[in-house]
Amino acid sequence: MREWFASGRIADVALLVLLGEVVVRAVIDRRQGTRTLRAHAPNLIAGAALLLALRAALTGAPWPWIAAALAAALIAHMYGAFARRRDLP
Repeated sequence: MREWFASGRIADVALLVLLGEVVVRAVIDRRQGTRTLRAHAPNLIAGAALLLALRAALTGAPWPWIAAALAAALIAHMYGAFARRRDLP
C-alpha cells in the first residue's frame, strides 16, 4: 500500500473512479433527457484538479505544477459557487 501512495497510483485510481462517475452520469442523462452532468461539471473538474495536485505532491513534482492544479480547482469551485448562487431565487 505504501507504494501506491509513493508512486501516486492512489490518485490515479481515484481519478478513474471519478471518470467512471462522469460516464455513468452521462449515460443516465442521455437516457432520461436531463442535463445534470452539466450542473455537476464544476465540482467534478475541481475534484479532478485536487486529485492531480495530490498526485503531483505525492510524486515530488515541482511546486508550480501543484500550485497550478490547486488554482484550477479553485477556479472551477468558484465558477460552480457563482453559478449556483445565480440560480437561487
